[in-house]
Amino acid sequence: MKVTDASEYHVRHHGEEVYFCSQGCMKKFVENPEAYSHVDSHDKPEQGFKDPVCGMDVNRDAEFHAQYQEETFYFCSQGCKTRFEAHPEDYLVADQLKDPVCGMTVTRDAQYKTEFRGKHYYFCCQRCHDRFVAEPEKYLSEASTEKGKHEGHCCHEKKTEKTHSCCGHHAASSTSSTSEVDKDAMYFCPMCPGMEQKGPGTCAKCGMALEPMVSPSATTTTEYTCPMHPEIVQDHPGSCPKCGMALEARSVEVKEDTSELDDMSRRFWFSTILAIPVFFSAMTAEFWPEMINQLVTPTIRQWIELLISAPVVWWGGKVLMQRGWQSIRSGHLNMFTLIAIGVSVAWGYSLVGVLFPGLFPQSVRNEWGLVPVYFEAAAVITALVLLGQVLELRARSQTNAAIKLLLGLAPKTARRVAEDGSEIDIPLEQVQVGDLLRVKPGEKIPVDGVVLEGESHVDESMVTGEPIPVEKREGDKLIGATINGTGSLLL
Repeated sequence: MKVTDASEYHVRHHGEEVYFCSQGCMKKFVENPEAYSHVDSHDKPEQGFKDPVCGMDVNRDAEFHAQYQEETFYFCSQGCKTRFEAHPEDYLVADQLKDPVCGMTVTRDAQYKTEFRGKHYYFCCQRCHDRFVAEPEKYLSEASTEKGKHEGHCCHEKKTEKTHSCCGHHAASSTSSTSEVDKDAMYFCPMCPGMEQKGPGTCAKCGMALEPMVSPSATTTTEYTCPMHPEIVQDHPGSCPKCGMALEARSVEVKEDTSELDDMSRRFWFSTILAIPVFFSAMTAEFWPEMINQLVTPTIRQWIELLISAPVVWWGGKVLMQRGWQSIRSGHLNMFTLIAIGVSVAWGYSLVGVLFPGLFPQSVRNEWGLVPVYFEAAAVITALVLLGQVLELRARSQTNAAIKLLLGLAPKTARRVAEDGSEIDIPLEQVQVGDLLRVKPGEKIPVDGVVLEGESHVDESMVTGEPIPVEKREGDKLIGATINGTGSLLL
């Protein structure tokens, strides 16, 4: 980022005054000035220290680098290095292979491309392609200046949009991440062992909503944002495309998927609002018939109850009917079988009584010649069962929240050991099965694992309640979020 000598953040280095845009940049420089010695205080980093694949600023200490035509190129990740080694010429040609809308480096085999005035242009995504086709002169005139590229950057159109690690694709998201339903994951019934299926649904035996087999995820995830431009948000470290400032990590809350609870709550409140007048109408006709008959005739009252109770039973209670029918088809009769049969028979009998009262003998009819109906019973039972479902789903949601709070005690990062023995801190969500992790004295153990090397005592009181630290040797199991003692462990 360009600054002037009027900046309040500056230090003296090798007899020269160096200026910074913020306290954070100045602090990083003071801690390790050699790492930034190639950067001129009034200019941008040298071209040789930009990742040729994604354009990220890197330095000589970068772990990933490769030789090409007697020149060393540095990369932010193994993915960028691999892509460069596969087609180096694609990343070293002229601006023709730069997305003219967002400035991202692309290749000739990019999926999105177009021709304008005899020249081919390539794009990182469909959005950039469509915006260029709509106004090509605008982006070609802006491409000559860095400002133009920043204003046209496809990641800046919405403040809540994210870019994903060096792949150039974009995905809209809310300010805090929301966990999505994985339709390919395996789900199981907590009440019926052995009941498993692919994707969400209900148990064929008891009708209970299925739970995903994966463990609840942590309550937070890591994002990287620019302190000077908060609209810049991405899921990996890097530099701000507007000012070049290093992005800072932040933790954001992961929202639990509550779509089933929200849907059931909507059905409950809708059914309750309609069931109440039907209930009072039926009770008034039962205990004070003369009073209500002065307001509305018995025939019209029955028709009103029919019309109001119909959406309660057949929309609000739709999920109950589906579970009841599923239990009948599978042969596993349960609570929903009884509810579905009882409600549907009560409402169906009442419907026939209103439409065709002549089908019933005179002994069944009341003093006004009408067949007694049970619309209020069907509506109230439906509303009460939906209330039970809402309470059950809330209880399960609170249980998941308690488990996530326990997971939140785990550290947010882990120290991964590479094959060459080097160590690097990574976000906890990037830890994979089979990774080697180093835990130093006094640190929290990031995940469950097995000791491969080292000896120590681990405080497991937060899990087991045992106040005395447990000795751990090679081959012993470790529990995530517990606290390591005085020894160093490799797990």
